[in-house]
Amino acid sequence: MSAIVSAGSASLDYDRIRPVRIWLYCLAAFVLLIVVVGGGTRLTESGLSITSWKPISGIIPPLSAADWQAEFEAYQQIPQYRLVESWMGVDEFKSIFWWEWGHRFLARMLGFAFAIPFAIFLIQRRIPKSLVWPMTGLFVAGAFQGFLGWWMVSSGLSELTSVSQYRLAAHLCAASILMMALVWVARTLEPPVSGVVPSRGWTIANWVLVALLFIQIGAGALVAGLDAGFIYNTWPLIDGAIVPGGLFTIDPAWRNIFENILTVQFNHRSLAYLITIYALVLWWRGRKGPGFAGVHAWLPRIAVLIVLQVAVGITTLLSVVNIPVALVHQALAFTLVAMVVAYLSDMHRLY
Repeated sequence: MSAIVSAGSASLDYDRIRPVRIWLYCLAAFVLLIVVVGGGTRLTESGLSITSWKPISGIIPPLSAADWQAEFEAYQQIPQYRLVESWMGVDEFKSIFWWEWGHRFLARMLGFAFAIPFAIFLIQRRIPKSLVWPMTGLFVAGAFQGFLGWWMVSSGLSELTSVSQYRLAAHLCAASILMMALVWVARTLEPPVSGVVPSRGWTIANWVLVALLFIQIGAGALVAGLDAGFIYNTWPLIDGAIVPGGLFTIDPAWRNIFENILTVQFNHRSLAYLITIYALVLWWRGRKGPGFAGVHAWLPRIAVLIVLQVAVGITTLLSVVNIPVALVHQALAFTLVAMVVAYLSDMHRLY
């Protein structure tokens, strides 16, 4: 028998909407995969290897020697090749091309993975009416993410030798919002949850954690965009001190937050300390407040994952950005913020 539970004035058939829920989780996982491949693309300096944006025809990679030569000649026209990679031949170019092509290919496949099942579920009337427009909004957000990706790449085609760290941060933050939204909607389609109804203050406190994690993702993007992880590879000291000098050498002062390599890395570290302390305080308060039963079982998992993320972050730094470790660090950041959003979505269903 279908598990039908009243939800306000409507009823949700949880067996019937189960495929929709699984689909949304798969989309969130797909976004995570794209983020990891994008991180690899950035760390291998591959992001500028494709110098044009062809949303449809670009899905086909070079198929002949002439095609490869044309792509390589286009790459030779940009500053990154002329000033940094002029040693590179066609064979070396292929290795960076495939990273960027793979990243764009996955992004295109995400569009198909959303649009086709969405249309099928609409025809089958599996999607609750209240979620039709929100899910349409998710599709639009995904398409906009593709535009942001090209906007980011275009910043490195004329004057810079890499993409703008500002645009990289915008691209990564938008991806995190998309993943959080997918997880939130997916959780709303889960069967009812149990647990102590949280106070308004407790809910706000966890939203603050989401905000801190979101800011930290943006700060990490600035670190990546400026290659700040390849400098000051010591811990706990940075440039020989806990609080180094030279944090505000650029005028006006606000630009240091976004453009001073030392300041960017220091801020990323400091936010990590703040988030860790804040999460552990939440865990400690949670023991005395709602406890860890039912929906609140998310909380100790979140605390453990944050501690693990700090350890991986330190390892990334000390290894001078070992690529596999750095990609795990990025994946954990997205997993962590998605987990807190899942906790909040579940708490929302308790009211």
